[in-house]
Amino acid sequence: MVFKRRNKLPPLTWLARSLWPKGGWHRAALYLQHRLHRLPDTPQTISRGVFAGIFSVFTPFFGLHFFVAYALVKLVRGNVIAALLATFVGNPLTYVPIGIVSLKMGHFILGTEFDHVHERSFLGKFVDAADDFWRNFLAIFSDADANWDALGRFFHEVFLPYLVGGIVPGLVAGLVGYYVTLPMIVAYQARRRKKFKAKLEKLRIKAQANHRKP
Repeated sequence: MVFKRRNKLPPLTWLARSLWPKGGWHRAALYLQHRLHRLPDTPQTISRGVFAGIFSVFTPFFGLHFFVAYALVKLVRGNVIAALLATFVGNPLTYVPIGIVSLKMGHFILGTEFDHVHERSFLGKFVDAADDFWRNFLAIFSDADANWDALGRFFHEVFLPYLVGGIVPGLVAGLVGYYVTLPMIVAYQARRRKKFKAKLEKLRIKAQANHRKP
């Protein structure tokens, strides 16, 4: 398994590593780059996977980006592992700017704006929507009345603008990822082939020398 750990981390350690990986985000980025280079596929297919993974991060389906990336990479016929690895572009350091850009772009396209009248922040509207969903679920088994106001505000002010607004920056970021990784993977695979041919040539010369010995 690609993402499976030998030893499971305690919950607090897992949370801390999610916010700040061991060795920092720079080292994590180098590790992802190394894994992408060594994938056994064509550079074009791997880069299409990177495109799908990065684009999925610009969707509002938090916690489901793996599944979104998997669906997208099947559409573009890319490398699945590359797509899953590329979703790590979305992390605590990037989600805030991605969310701001996507929301502002979405409200601009739709001709709407984020409602501050209800005195709830972006995160607050997430919490209200989750609370609405839970209370309405419990209402099925009780006499309580269902109320969808918070979910409605969340859909119109957050989810829909985020979904629409994330398309353009997601395409731009995905294409940048594609065109940055493609030449890197081409060069890496060419070096590997050159080294492999050099090793074969050395073995051939050595075998010929041993054959000529009396």
